[in-house]
Amino acid sequence: MTMTMSADEAGLALVDPAAYADPGRYHAAAALLRRESPVHWVDGEGFRPFWAITRHADVMEIERNNEIFLNGPRPLLTPEAVERYLAEHGGNLRTLVHMDDPDHKQQRAIGANWFSPRAMRRLQVRVDELARRYVDRMAELGGRCDFAADIAVHYPLYVILSLLGLPESDFPRMLQLTQELFGGADPERQRGTSDEERMATLLDFFAYFQQVTADRRANPTEDLASAIANARVDGEPLSDLDTASYYVIVATAGHDTTSSTIAGGMHALLDHPDQLARLQGDLGLMGTATDEMIRWVTPVMEFMRTATEDYDLHGTMIKADESVLLAYPSANRDEDVFDEPFRFDVGRDPNRHLAFGHGIHFCLGAALARMETRSFFTELLPRLESIELDGDPEYVQTVFVGGLKHLPIRYRLRG
Repeated sequence: MTMTMSADEAGLALVDPAAYADPGRYHAAAALLRRESPVHWVDGEGFRPFWAITRHADVMEIERNNEIFLNGPRPLLTPEAVERYLAEHGGNLRTLVHMDDPDHKQQRAIGANWFSPRAMRRLQVRVDELARRYVDRMAELGGRCDFAADIAVHYPLYVILSLLGLPESDFPRMLQLTQELFGGADPERQRGTSDEERMATLLDFFAYFQQVTADRRANPTEDLASAIANARVDGEPLSDLDTASYYVIVATAGHDTTSSTIAGGMHALLDHPDQLARLQGDLGLMGTATDEMIRWVTPVMEFMRTATEDYDLHGTMIKADESVLLAYPSANRDEDVFDEPFRFDVGRDPNRHLAFGHGIHFCLGAALARMETRSFFTELLPRLESIELDGDPEYVQTVFVGGLKHLPIRYRLRG
């Protein structure tokens, strides 16, 4: 896609939810910034200003310098009015995303064993069973479906909520709340446009997980929900806010990002039939194909960091208390790191993508996301006789976690 824009116009795309729903527009803006202004000051209407960081090496440098660039107090790009409203009404989460050490290190340890290699080996059978269930579901749908809405959002939701130990009857509620939380800027997914309506989604999450906490403390079980509810830091139980926040980050990030990867990976294979044929012919490429899908989609669009001291980044002085936005989709298409970055290659190796972040904040659930994606396509591709688009794909309008919300397809399956 050819677009003419200035660096300032390109920077403003990073605060426009509609730009993230238009991959051509986003990547044109990001490529311009990488080329002309890789550390770019963005002062968009409705947002506090920040420096946009678009090159892979610069994102890595900031992630490594976690004692200078902190997650708090501004971990995400949020409209200024919403920031103010949440602060005044006590609605701020305190998840791992929001924390710095020592709190981050202590609380990350609570869930670490549940996502360890040993835990992933134990979970593999269940993940494979669910992958088979949802490929069977595709067969039941008779050769046509909205892959994003009918398949991709449900499969990883069942995985993560099963890990938490939540009942299947609650899964639809969790899906709705997650989509409202991450899709607050999307007309189709948002609960409403007012600050009060956005706050209501968080309050619903908190109310649900307060009940879970009370139940697991009274009747502990062998699931992740019990591990969180009964966790102690320095001998003390987590606060109500920290407990609810931990549940929210696991339940939302644990499925929404993976569903975006699976839907986006499917779209990439449809757009690159040579790569689909290559992968069907050699399932041994599934490991590299999975990482290429993750790079291609990059579901987490940004995290932010705030400087604790003046920092010179390649001649641009980032002053103390100024914020930077780490533009992960841009870093994952950096021409200085990836050979032909706009080519989807299921055999890409090496693949130094930053979709899971880098350093101490590297995604806790990265191994699970890879396993789910790998298992699903390993189950699907041997049964897939033909597949094609059956309408126009649609993306979520967002500035945080995004991807496809609709992917209509037509297909034939064996068995």
